[in-house]
Amino acid sequence: MDTAYIQDRTFERREFTEFELQAMGNHFEDCHFLNCNLQKSSLSSLRFFDCAFEHCDLSLMKLEQTAFQEVRFKDCKMLGLQFEHCNNFGLSMRFEGCQLDHCSFYNLKLNNVQISHCSLKEADFTNADMRGFNFADCNLLGSKFERTNLEKANFSTAINYKIDPELNKITQAKFSQDGLHGLLAKYRIQVL
Repeated sequence: MDTAYIQDRTFERREFTEFELQAMGNHFEDCHFLNCNLQKSSLSSLRFFDCAFEHCDLSLMKLEQTAFQEVRFKDCKMLGLQFEHCNNFGLSMRFEGCQLDHCSFYNLKLNNVQISHCSLKEADFTNADMRGFNFADCNLLGSKFERTNLEKANFSTAINYKIDPELNKITQAKFSQDGLHGLLAKYRIQVL
């Protein structure tokens, strides 16, 4: 496929069909998606650089080798996404106020990813590198942390997490006193 650039475009209130974005181009730069429905769309092999998605439904998108570099997601519904299929090179994303339930970040290095005020219910962070990560005001109910590097991570404003200290690296991680039960749940002890 020839390289087709889409640059400085705003897409507002659009219902995208499954392969519509792929038919338009394969590089999107400085584009803004506002109130769009991309549910079940294929973004496979597409590159997004310095783009923003606001108030969009991105649930169940296909992300095989999708490149997200400097991409912002605000108040988006993003259920069931498999981010581990993305192109890892230069992966840089920011999520604010998004619903990321049932998403998978398996085996990803998330140093250039920011997540705040998000719902991450039943998300999978197995084997992810999240050193220094900040879960600012996030709901982690049922999220899976296994063999996850959480050194220096900040959970002080996160809620509903359960992390097994024996299965994860948590050296110098920050937790609030209210969140201690999430670290001790497997031991069935009471913190008063």
